[in-house]
Amino acid sequence: MTPVVVVGAGPVGLSAALALRAHGLPVLLLEADPEGRERPGSRALFVHRETLALLDAMRPGLAGRITDHGRTWHTRRTLYRGREVYSRTFPPPSGRPPFTSLRQVDTERFLRDACTEAGVEFRWDARVTGVRTTASDVTLSCADGRELTCGHVIAADGARSAVRAGLGIPMEGTHGDGFHVVVDVADRPGAELPLERVFHYEHPGAGGRSVMRVPFTGGFQVDLQCHAGDRPEEFGTEEAVRRWLPGVVGEGYGDSILWVSTYRFLRKVAASFTDPHERVLLVGEAAHLFPPFGARGMNSGIADAAAAADAVAAKTADAVDGFAEVRRAAALFNSAAAGTALDHLRPRRRIVRLRQRAAAVLAPVVPSCGSWLEHAPYGPRNGAPALAGRKY
Repeated sequence: MTPVVVVGAGPVGLSAALALRAHGLPVLLLEADPEGRERPGSRALFVHRETLALLDAMRPGLAGRITDHGRTWHTRRTLYRGREVYSRTFPPPSGRPPFTSLRQVDTERFLRDACTEAGVEFRWDARVTGVRTTASDVTLSCADGRELTCGHVIAADGARSAVRAGLGIPMEGTHGDGFHVVVDVADRPGAELPLERVFHYEHPGAGGRSVMRVPFTGGFQVDLQCHAGDRPEEFGTEEAVRRWLPGVVGEGYGDSILWVSTYRFLRKVAASFTDPHERVLLVGEAAHLFPPFGARGMNSGIADAAAAADAVAAKTADAVDGFAEVRRAAALFNSAAAGTALDHLRPRRRIVRLRQRAAAVLAPVVPSCGSWLEHAPYGPRNGAPALAGRKY
């Protein structure tokens, strides 16, 4: 019987497999897609310093490979209706950077290589369709008719998790009104934009819609917050992006668009992170869904993966129960933080909009007002003591 199976070969599943190998446990990783799949778009951009430390503990040297490829910008700017209200440039760090920014497909490539080096066994084209648990084991059913029995399963099979659905564990939470458009744009050689993260409240070049621009290796991502009455086909297609992108980043980028997608602010957390027999552990988007703002998704998912591997290696039901309790508390905190950010990004109360306008007016003489406008879109970052020091 296979001791541990990880379901899903995204960054969280790969991290879980790597963490299990660091504990000396044999690992089989099942992925529904074929080997060599191509996943479009930058998706999760940020790998935080805490996450880099977790990855380096799983495979020494891995963090260095990722940061050598990624980009770390040192300037953050915030504008309100075209006028700068906050700007700060940080000195380059002497040690590990506070984060690195690269496409998720590149992060996955580094993780997959590390898993291969560590001896993780991969099985591609292995779509899980069902799961049964007992007090002693887990049985997974696959689309090709095969069944696989193992001691534990770490389910990292994403937002539409077949494992979670098979266990009957519901997702609880809300989704925000309206939608955002996210666009990847390639750098123009010799005419690269400044290496800085910029957030615009009510950008005049985007019809008063808020916009964020973030660099990554080889290009940058633009996030456009659409108005309540906007329709995806008006802003979220490549043709539509070519119309509004020049007003945000200037002319000449129409042929540099790499990827266009839309998303809504989902805030959902699984009712439980394990089954009644404590044989299956849910991690990443199988356990929680957060909006991209704040970079909570992949980073908290990798923290889930590390904690899940620790629990499985401990070989006790109490350890799995502790994992489920602590990581669900972390997810609920992140969900609340994302809700705070959403209240700021899409204020329902007139008083919030008035505070933003007042802060923009006062920012030149009261720096704390500009700092508030800079930090509020991402929600609070400080965790509670129950999160065991992991703050995402």
